[in-house]
Amino acid sequence: MNKLFADLLIKSAGTGGPRIRQSRRGIETKSARELAKMRQASRIVATVLKEIMALAEPGQTTAALDAHAERRIRDMGAVPSFKGYQGFPASICASINNEVVHGIPSRKRVIRDGDLLKVDAGACFEGFHGDSCVTIAVGSTSDAAQRLSRVAQEALMCGLAQVRAGNTLLDIAGAVQDHVEAHGYAVVEDYTGHGIGRNLHEEPSVFNYRTSQLPNVRLRPGMTLAVEPILNAGGKICRTLGDGWTVVTVDHSLSAQWEHTVLVTRDGCDILTDRD
Repeated sequence: MNKLFADLLIKSAGTGGPRIRQSRRGIETKSARELAKMRQASRIVATVLKEIMALAEPGQTTAALDAHAERRIRDMGAVPSFKGYQGFPASICASINNEVVHGIPSRKRVIRDGDLLKVDAGACFEGFHGDSCVTIAVGSTSDAAQRLSRVAQEALMCGLAQVRAGNTLLDIAGAVQDHVEAHGYAVVEDYTGHGIGRNLHEEPSVFNYRTSQLPNVRLRPGMTLAVEPILNAGGKICRTLGDGWTVVTVDHSLSAQWEHTVLVTRDGCDILTDRD
């Protein structure tokens, strides 16, 4: 989940693009004790998403997937990070086809053969969060849909290859942007990755494209980030539906998203939400 909340980002006047508002606390590094809790929260998220990837099939409703996620998160000793957060009514975001992010699960939303389903999930374990998203090709999806998802997942890994102590946020942003644009897709600019830990959304904002508005923070061991490229097959412009949450592409093109929570280390990064 990557809605640009007011405590992290505000809209820049006239551009519609994000502008950073820095807090006085700065960017936190995590202690060993805090990281142990984050690792457990992230393992729970990874487990739930792996199960949902197996459950998502034609005829299933997004509400059923949400119910499964909430039950499993609670069974494993955590609470859903998303449910009730800023008023969001569910434990997962379930966004289909041209829905970009923040789709609200519903008993009326039936998954169909050929759908491209994005499932974003978060769990909070003893006060610390994990956050991850997968894109699921349901049934007989088109080659175009599968390619979009594959490039989005590759873009995530390109970004994560730049996550190491001494590198900067712009190193991540540039690697993601270059990979996405080399394949002819558009990076969604209104939604970003983020720091994560005691709060679901913390500083810094982790952009997926180069911008002079991004404070070029140098990464340090112990920082924890949620990196999440979002790309559209068509244009980058999106709009929010009347429910106040679901974001869609204005040109009705497909959208894909992959996300991991990671720990910055001296030599690279540790993927906390790894599903393997």
